[in-house]
Amino acid sequence: MTREQHLEQLKTGQTFDLLIIGGGATGCGVALDAVTRGLKVALIEKNDFAEGTSSRSTKLVHGGVRYLEAAIKKLDRVQYHLVKDGLKERYLLLKNAPHLSNRLPLVTPLYRWIDVPYVFAGLKLYDFLSGKRHIGHSRLLSRKQALRRFPMLKPAGLKAGVLYYDGQFHDARMALSLALTAECHGASISNHVAVTMLLKEEGQISGAELTDSLTGESWPLHARGVINATGPFADSIRKMDNPAASEIISASTGIHIVLDKRFAPADTGLMIPETDDGRVLFVLPWEDHALIGTTDEPAAITEHPRPLEEEIDYLLRHVTRYFNLKVERSDIKATWSGLRPLVRDPEAVDTASLARDHVIEVSTDGLLTIAGGKWTTYREMAMDTIDQALISFRLETPNPGCQTKHLPILGGANYHAHGDQALVKKYGFAADIAAYLHRTYGDQAEQVARLTSPHKAIRLVKDHPILEAEVIYAVRYEMAERVIDVLARRTPLARLDIAAARTAAPRVLEIMAKELSWDLQRCKDERQITEQLLSEGL
Repeated sequence: MTREQHLEQLKTGQTFDLLIIGGGATGCGVALDAVTRGLKVALIEKNDFAEGTSSRSTKLVHGGVRYLEAAIKKLDRVQYHLVKDGLKERYLLLKNAPHLSNRLPLVTPLYRWIDVPYVFAGLKLYDFLSGKRHIGHSRLLSRKQALRRFPMLKPAGLKAGVLYYDGQFHDARMALSLALTAECHGASISNHVAVTMLLKEEGQISGAELTDSLTGESWPLHARGVINATGPFADSIRKMDNPAASEIISASTGIHIVLDKRFAPADTGLMIPETDDGRVLFVLPWEDHALIGTTDEPAAITEHPRPLEEEIDYLLRHVTRYFNLKVERSDIKATWSGLRPLVRDPEAVDTASLARDHVIEVSTDGLLTIAGGKWTTYREMAMDTIDQALISFRLETPNPGCQTKHLPILGGANYHAHGDQALVKKYGFAADIAAYLHRTYGDQAEQVARLTSPHKAIRLVKDHPILEAEVIYAVRYEMAERVIDVLARRTPLARLDIAAARTAAPRVLEIMAKELSWDLQRCKDERQITEQLLSEGL
């Protein structure tokens, strides 16, 4: 369905079982859980799906090695169970979305002999906690083996390494695919729709006043329950319900930089478990580039946080410390900053010590807020949220139990590991294009392929496998409404290469203007908005 068709559903005056506010990982996961239990669901997002935190992660599906260390050192049961839950959910995400995720080997280099038994034992425990759901066994690497797996490492002083496994995924497309999977099961969904006021009847929340962010049109939507799944912005919705509500969210910022693929092997990542100031550093292969992150600093809550120069310097300084390659600022192809929504703990000394666990709160007037958590455990968070919603809102459904444990995400049901070869054979695609379409769209890749000229795939920009046909597909089938929706989330181009995104922007604008019948003013507005976001923060 198109966005316009979904908006028509949202404007009919019908009463939904649930209105879910927030189109990131949590909100989209909650919508999918709810609709597959048989509930009538509306999901709205004030910007684009995954425009905020959910498209700005380190792209890892993990239990959390750092949390495990904290659990052991501090005998912290919360952290321990967070790791166990994360490892269970890691397995399920890799299984349910095989096109958007993959197993990734990571090397941890060790420069002191005293660290070898400590790190190896910790990562073996990480394996043990995953049980039958493990995705690979950790093992010690000799100095020579470590350099063979990650040749960019500085050899001077290297004693050994440990190889372990975690998952990697495409976060923005995962959130979008969750929303589209919910749509397939009957949910009414829309991006670029904001909540401007909560509606109440006899002191209880009964829905919300919605506003189309693109046209300014407003209308009421009634629901038996309203769920606040807005991540870092959860407190703003809570204060719509109760202006005196105390804040429960704090945030830290994590920035990432993207370099050319020569800075990371195509099949192995690097994990430094503890830098000088106690942070974790990752260097990962991602979409034929090298992704480096991340920082962890207290941050103000804003919609489009910008990477600070000192944070970029921090990453470059530490990469240079471990790399046998000189990394210059001129090597950076893209940067981005993302907010981590953390449940506030007044006793915590710094944001790195806050647990990424989630909490569910139901206000006196009936607003259900789900806050905290992390990408890997989105499904478990959604399950807990709907379990509570059934009780709090007294909802009846023929399927009261969670249905998502073994539910394929759109594109994953008929995914085959070597499906890219079929695309090469049938459509004559170059190998890099076929591989990219296969891992991006899974069993839906042929729908994109059919929009290309017969046996002629036109690249959106040179040296990238992204196609012009994807812009058409994004508009017709994935609710892309702005140029930046395509450049930063339907495709990964702006996350990989800002210069390439700028080059592609006029052509994306041209295609979208034709598909959506934009007038000259809308084209002018889009051009300005796109350039501003590419310059200041995606």
